[in-house]
Amino acid sequence: MTGRRTPGIYHLVLRLRRARTIQVGRLGRFEFGAGYYVYTGSAMGGLEARLARHRRQQKTLWWHIDYLLRQAELVDVVAIPTQRKIECGRNRRLLSLPGAAVVAPGFGASDCNCVTHLVRLGEGRATVSALAGLAG
Repeated sequence: MTGRRTPGIYHLVLRLRRARTIQVGRLGRFEFGAGYYVYTGSAMGGLEARLARHRRQQKTLWWHIDYLLRQAELVDVVAIPTQRKIECGRNRRLLSLPGAAVVAPGFGASDCNCVTHLVRLGEGRATVSALAGLAG
């Protein structure tokens, strides 16, 4: 790592190959269906360190996403360098997509008024199209 600290937001694209019940810290137990999920997070202190942490297998479980990352495959990461707080707006955009679903209310949304920062997009052609549009 170069020690850079680029502020920004990011989307983690995850895939669960089969349905699972997962305990998400104190938030509770949730049924996660098989399919694709997108988690939207912010890293105003630096994208590099935050994304490196999310990619590590061995870590202390701290954030809600840590619990899901133990079970899901990390398929892709979309990093968006910015100093603007656009995380919630990007998340609302994902929630408005056809077929988008909330599986775990409150997930990743402890510091805002969003219903969740984890969106289930399902599988199939519509999911692939939605994922392709994340960077825009």
